[in-house]
Amino acid sequence: MEGGLPYSGESNHKEATGVTPDSAAAAHSDEDDGYEDLTSFRRNQEQKETSDLTGANRSPKNSLSPNSSMTTKELQEYWRNEKRNCRAVKVLFEIPSARIVEKAFSKYVKYQIIIIQTGSFDSNRSIIERRYSDFERLHANLLKTFYDEMEDVPFPKKSLTGNFTEDVIMERKLAFQDYLRLLYSMECIQTSSTFIDFLIGLEMEEAYSCLRGGQYTRALEIFLQVVPLQEKLIKHRPILLVPTLCAILICHKDLDDSRSGYEFGEKALRRLQNHPKHRYFMPLLETMISMAYELGKDFVSLQEKLEERRAKKGPRKAVTLKELAVQEYVH
Repeated sequence: MEGGLPYSGESNHKEATGVTPDSAAAAHSDEDDGYEDLTSFRRNQEQKETSDLTGANRSPKNSLSPNSSMTTKELQEYWRNEKRNCRAVKVLFEIPSARIVEKAFSKYVKYQIIIIQTGSFDSNRSIIERRYSDFERLHANLLKTFYDEMEDVPFPKKSLTGNFTEDVIMERKLAFQDYLRLLYSMECIQTSSTFIDFLIGLEMEEAYSCLRGGQYTRALEIFLQVVPLQEKLIKHRPILLVPTLCAILICHKDLDDSRSGYEFGEKALRRLQNHPKHRYFMPLLETMISMAYELGKDFVSLQEKLEERRAKKGPRKAVTLKELAVQEYVH
């Protein structure tokens, strides 16, 4: 999957989605949800978790300790779960194959990258394809931000001839595999937008292009393929998954499957519960209230949250969830 579908232009975009420059500006006026260097964030989180665990261990009613009334079978299950929870969760990259793509005026190699989560059972292997030029662009962009960290990271050089021989392709498969593993081992790069966009950017661009073009079935198919990978990559900050979850909601809703859309909306709301200033918070609440009413679900608590946020935020031009979604991945 490479690149996105052509975007039909600003005038058609406004007509199809109702997005105007004013509404787009308003959409980005709230709390930012961009990627960031999360080294300090993780350190603080680890300190908090250590403190919480220490405090819990001092408690005689500590839920983390096995209860003396447990049966042998229950104790064995308890320790199995504890061992499973303590196991380090990492992402592993494999490049098992590559293929030569020939077009009218170009010829290139696409490398298949399989991304799996280790440390726990991963039933959702993610598979993407990238060209040498994609790796090359990634390396150049990382050097701009992480020059000191990247200074000694080897990158396979481009050859003037022989790029399509079996030996060269095999050599590059192994080199790119080691390259991705090395990048992922560096926390500052692992959590950077440049690295994450390399792994999901092309697919996300195509999915959002389909969404803007009203091709909801195709957009939904791609989003659902990308979500498992995105979840693996942004465990450090789950809120970054909110735009994708909301885009999936929009697709389901426009495909007259409000029940499935509502489920993804609930997942997004859980990630936003401590972020009421987030730009997606109010538009998502408004959409969920409408869908809850349609589905015969209780929407009173959602309405209360919306009114509470409106009172704090004051009067401002409303932006719909769809207007926000179609603004993602617009370059």
